[in-house]
Amino acid sequence: MAVYDETYDWVVVGSGAGSFSSALVMRQAGKSVLILEKTGFAGGTTAKSGGVMWIPANRFMLEDGEEDSVEAAMTYLDSLQELDGGDAPGTSSEKRRAYLAEAAKAVDFLFDQGVKLRRGPTFWPDYYDELPGGCKTSRTVVAEPFNLKELGPMADKLRPGFAEFNVLLGDAMESGHMRTNPGAKKILLRIILRTIRDKLLGRKFTTAGAALQGRMLKAALDAGAEIRLNSPVSQLLMEDDKVAGVAVVNEGSVRRIGARFGVLVNAGGFAQNQEMRDKYAPGTRAEWSQTPEGDTGEMIAEMERVGGVLAQMDQLVGYQSTLAPGWDKAYVAPGAQGLTGKPHAILVDQSGERFMNEGGSYELFCENMRKRDEEVPAIPSWAIFDRQYVEKYKVADKYIDKKVPEGWIESGYLHRAGTIEELAISIDSNPERLMRTVSRWNEFVARGEDGDFQRGARQYDNCGFVGDPYSEQSAMGSIEQGPFYAVPVIPGDVSTYGGVVTDERGRVMKSDGTPIAGLYATGVSTASVMGNVYAGAGSSIGPAMTFGYVAAKHAAGLDNQL
Repeated sequence: MAVYDETYDWVVVGSGAGSFSSALVMRQAGKSVLILEKTGFAGGTTAKSGGVMWIPANRFMLEDGEEDSVEAAMTYLDSLQELDGGDAPGTSSEKRRAYLAEAAKAVDFLFDQGVKLRRGPTFWPDYYDELPGGCKTSRTVVAEPFNLKELGPMADKLRPGFAEFNVLLGDAMESGHMRTNPGAKKILLRIILRTIRDKLLGRKFTTAGAALQGRMLKAALDAGAEIRLNSPVSQLLMEDDKVAGVAVVNEGSVRRIGARFGVLVNAGGFAQNQEMRDKYAPGTRAEWSQTPEGDTGEMIAEMERVGGVLAQMDQLVGYQSTLAPGWDKAYVAPGAQGLTGKPHAILVDQSGERFMNEGGSYELFCENMRKRDEEVPAIPSWAIFDRQYVEKYKVADKYIDKKVPEGWIESGYLHRAGTIEELAISIDSNPERLMRTVSRWNEFVARGEDGDFQRGARQYDNCGFVGDPYSEQSAMGSIEQGPFYAVPVIPGDVSTYGGVVTDERGRVMKSDGTPIAGLYATGVSTASVMGNVYAGAGSSIGPAMTFGYVAAKHAAGLDNQL
């Protein structure tokens, strides 16, 4: 029998949302829990994200009087698989149903554990809301803003979020439409007053993903779970064809830690590993990813070493970005989802041709860019817009109608011209083609229908995260008033979206279809239950949290008790 330096009932690799949900289940069952985080910060990529979870038929929807059900969501997810040509290896009807049946229960469980959650913005539709079972309001769940002071000495050990103040995502979105939303100034004033009050009271709030992870971390610590930072796992330890523990490298020494009930891997993806990207998602770049430095994929490779099967490794959770000067020093690069989805803007490839609906899912947006680039140069593509756009909206988080930021034009980032023809020449595109593309777009705008890609036909295209619900045509607008502008757009990401195949209980599966004893996985260390599509906001964090909860229930023998 192997000798271990120490032993716990449940050992978790990584500190994402699924890590904490699993820890809370195990602690309620009276089991010891150790969470091992390779970096110096707890929270993983989730802490840096929007912290949104896609949870159909959740308690907050139902409390709002909305009708939703597992069956409706199942119809929707099944329709998504049909769009992609059938089930990908990481999903199945059984696994999707397990997710939908357990997700709302997991939210209830967290709520009962003191994790303060709420419904996400009610104008955040499913990304393919036009399909059967799609939701045109919101199936999202988020955390209430969190006072970091509640973490005590662990406050500076939580990975920072992108919005370190007391604001709801919905308010942030509405206040962002400063020049078209009449109520934006009042919302901004409320945020400012709230921030002043919090400072006077000695509170330090964060929101979005950091709020979710801060609340989850606090709940797990209060429940008695142990977490160790700067503790990378180097190996899964096997005993009689079972994963029985892990080897951890810490300050040059190796410790062997046993796991009586199993090991859960929730260690993220491989977005920061260029070698793995070149192998599985060629043409993409690690520096374009918004993931933290620890997202390097070694645990995916380690699970494959012990018999796990990899799938969907070419998939990314896209985050289209526009890399304005100074982007590499920003905590989060300027996004471009709203840039090309709002009125008076389109996206074209390097030849000047429009090739997709600029609204919709960010995952699909970036996948379309990658596929287009195989036929016509499209990385980067070009956002094309006019004076009407810059008078209403920001470019790379800046208003540029009055003053263009220093270096934008000189560096070749921003192109500005008096005519579309001159703009095409400036970006080394085909003038006739770009003029024809813009003219065709303007014809669609005039009749209120995108005849090529149906932009604006689905509810999501028109919501404030993509379009502008405060404009007459929320997803469309003419490009006809000079000067005309162009900036490059690249297919960045907030994560990879493939990994080991797991079953409906979160167990890692072998090639013969049987589980590896003692080994569970969740999050983007796994091939997504959504397959090769992204159902709606929170389609990675929702399953990560849920299958962490499911895996712990199974390992602890609590399948029918929580």
